[in-house]
Parts: sequence; structure tokens; C-alpha cells
Amino acid sequence: MEQLSTVIVTAYAKAPQGTSMYEMYKHAGIVLEIDKVTHQIVDAEFTFITDLAQNYFKRMLIGFDMSSNLDELLERVDSHYFAPSTGSVTVALQSAQKRYLEKINSKEA
Repeated sequence: MEQLSTVIVTAYAKAPQGTSMYEMYKHAGIVLEIDKVTHQIVDAEFTFITDLAQNYFKRMLIGFDMSSNLDELLERVDSHYFAPSTGSVTVALQSAQKRYLEKINSKEA
């Protein structure tokens, strides 16, 4: 069996009521493919309604080191994404990083 150099991390946060994200999914979901060696995001997907938002976030996230301080990425999201679901996206990213760091730290121990 081939050994993969990446992992998939998922996280979710409640979407704000009254938004199309809430009406379709109820949650803001994120799926990140992360390189286990560099800790960089190599691919990303969100539960956004439009392809434009999907592609925009993908470009914003790819290359970010998930073992580093998340504040830089959260600031980038806050200054480039003006929508009611900004808080949900932030919470999902924080949850994804927490899950990722817990898993890689438990494997190293």
C-alpha cells in the first residue's frame, strides 16, 4: 500500500441563520489536505455555494503552514472576506488547526 505524504483534516462551525450557507448546509465546513512534513495546506474545500468563493478561499489557504500561528491567516480572511459567515469560517479554521495539531503531536509522542 502506498504511503501518503498528506492528511485530510475536516472541521465545521454553525453557519449564520438567514444565509444561503445555512439554508443549504446549516454549517460552514472545511476540508484541508495538509502535507505531514511541511504542515502546509496543499488543497482546500469549503461548503460555499459558489465556485468563485471556493476558488478564492483555496488560493488564500494553499501554502499556509498549519503548525504556525493561525492569526495571520485569520487576519487575511477577515480583511478579504466580507460576508455574514466570516465568523463561522474563522471558527472552522481554528477547529481544523486544533484537530491537526492534536493528531500530529499525538503521533510524535
